[in-house]
Amino acid sequence: MRIKRNRIIYGVLILLTIVLGLCSRTYSDNLPYWIGAYSGDTLWGLMIFLMIGFLFTVMKTRHVAVISILLTFIIETSQLYHALWIDAIRRTLIGGLILGYGFLWSDLICYTIGILIGVLIEKFLCISFHVEHATD
Repeated sequence: MRIKRNRIIYGVLILLTIVLGLCSRTYSDNLPYWIGAYSGDTLWGLMIFLMIGFLFTVMKTRHVAVISILLTFIIETSQLYHALWIDAIRRTLIGGLILGYGFLWSDLICYTIGILIGVLIEKFLCISFHVEHATD
């Protein structure tokens, strides 16, 4: 059985995740330490999962998860590379939010947890429609 993701639902979830992620950064001083420190990266991993699902509406959940893990890990390890041009991008708001600033092992764990949350949301809360595909 395959699924077809509903882009409207995924779009709303992406926007909600972005808002929560920005709030987690803005109000991190008002949150318990571990939530303020790790929720933004966890939500970023979830957002990547949702975006891949939004783009590829019939891709298997496990493939969306693998692509999301690979993408987030590549972006995180790219933070080990420092050149003037990429550091200039990182100093912008959008560049910093997308590329990050410095490599942290804990970010990889947060991204993985966020992606797993996306898998759980997709699998157990049924935000997708099941579609049978004929096999030839």
